[in-house]
Amino acid sequence: MPTSECPAKRGPGGFRSAILFAMLGALLILCGYVLGSVPTGILVGWARGVDVRKVGSGNIGTANVLRAAGKWAAIATLAGDMLKGIVPVVIARALTDNAWVLAGVGLAAVIGHCWPVFLRFKGGKGVATGAGTSIGLAPLVGLGLFAFWWAVVLISRYTSLGAIAVMLVSPLAFLFSGQPLPYVLYTILGGALVLWRHRENVRSLLNGTERKVGEKEQGG
Repeated sequence: MPTSECPAKRGPGGFRSAILFAMLGALLILCGYVLGSVPTGILVGWARGVDVRKVGSGNIGTANVLRAAGKWAAIATLAGDMLKGIVPVVIARALTDNAWVLAGVGLAAVIGHCWPVFLRFKGGKGVATGAGTSIGLAPLVGLGLFAFWWAVVLISRYTSLGAIAVMLVSPLAFLFSGQPLPYVLYTILGGALVLWRHRENVRSLLNGTERKVGEKEQGG
């Protein structure tokens, strides 16, 4: 299980080890942000001759790509956005077992998706990328949460409701499955970020105006 201990801080090489560790952590977190910033939905849309920012809600996530470019484009976007979360965490785990660094990489990937440097910091809502980071951090728990997410979506036909539900459940799932404290804190912070990005969806759900999966805009 990952630990939160830093490299040895005593002895002649202790200070150098600490500096190298800090540099590695910062580099991995930066890598997480850059990979999270890759605009999968836009790239997939361009491949289909569509700018997803000009269709439907204008969001670059899976749900809007489905409206703009169809099922297979949406599947490709979902897979790509999840990989943006999985890959940086897996890379980080190959280089360190420090739980704080790994949690930081996961949070950076979600932040990158929501505020991508490649799109002038105007991105998506972080659900799929967050799911990817959860799978990278704790594979069985992450896969279980991903299944729960889609169960809610399939039953309700609201992708936003699935996102909200899984963000509320994630901290409990990580806590009661015995994950390290940094992972639990990550699910709280990351979940709060994703919920904030869904604030308009929450209003629409409460008002009964939220669009269901595959539902087109009125008049569209």
